[in-house]
Amino acid sequence: MNLRQLHYFVAVAEELHFGRAAQRVSISQPPLSQQILALEAELGVQLFVRTKRSVELSSVGRQWLPEVRRLLADAAGLADKARQLGRGEVGELNLAFISSAGYGELPALFQRFRKIHPHIRTILREATSNVQIDTLLRKEIDVGIVFATQSVEFPEPLIYRTLRREHLIAVIPEEWLKSKRCRLKHGKIDFATVSQEPLIIFPRQSAPSFYDCIIDYYATQGNLPIFGQEAIQMQTIISLVSAGIGIALVPESLRNLQRTGVAYCELSPSTPIIESGLLWRKDLISPALEGLLAVAWQEHDL
Repeated sequence: MNLRQLHYFVAVAEELHFGRAAQRVSISQPPLSQQILALEAELGVQLFVRTKRSVELSSVGRQWLPEVRRLLADAAGLADKARQLGRGEVGELNLAFISSAGYGELPALFQRFRKIHPHIRTILREATSNVQIDTLLRKEIDVGIVFATQSVEFPEPLIYRTLRREHLIAVIPEEWLKSKRCRLKHGKIDFATVSQEPLIIFPRQSAPSFYDCIIDYYATQGNLPIFGQEAIQMQTIISLVSAGIGIALVPESLRNLQRTGVAYCELSPSTPIIESGLLWRKDLISPALEGLLAVAWQEHDL
């Protein structure tokens, strides 16, 4: 069974006359009749009831006709769909992101992309940087938003471009400010006053760049952190701080995560800068991904 035979079937079904149907599809009547017979033989059903004076659809033929029309309509749209996919007007984009991006660069980037490409279906998933690298290498996602530093090197064939650079800030239990356990001076907290508090942090394997950035800051201040808890979600880290378990150093954009019982504070001396950016495969760039990168380039001059 092929599309040509289905076109022949519809022509005969609508004309109910093999001669007129043959003229409609621009072939002679005998080949048309042979094609319909071959179709019926392949299906093992009778599509038409024929007499010397008339042609009628069988019960099966009447019920099958709407299905064939739908299939042919879908087939007719395939060429245009391919062109739309090629132009990046439709399609699917799988994007993974670190949890902090949900409070930083992701909402604005996603909004701009959807405005320009409203018919591209975007599938979002939250994942740590290490998981995103693995899924990109396995070709399970198209692009990710990960933590990075200027010195980090990603494995081939991955390409990284920065979206956001921001200082780390401290998150402390709000009660510590009220009880004077921590004091603000010129709107900042002296790192020395909180450096010996338990530190809540990402596991290193989940975000090496983020983890090392924090540990390096402690080292430059002549301290070693006292590790409290590890958590792989920013929301969980902030919740643990609100419970009074310890402090955390997080990207400044986490101020947008409002949580009762915590205070976001700048530190003195100034903290290092952490980056987050787009990561994708250079050998697997779809038109949909090109559209996202174009939006990001326009905004951030990548």
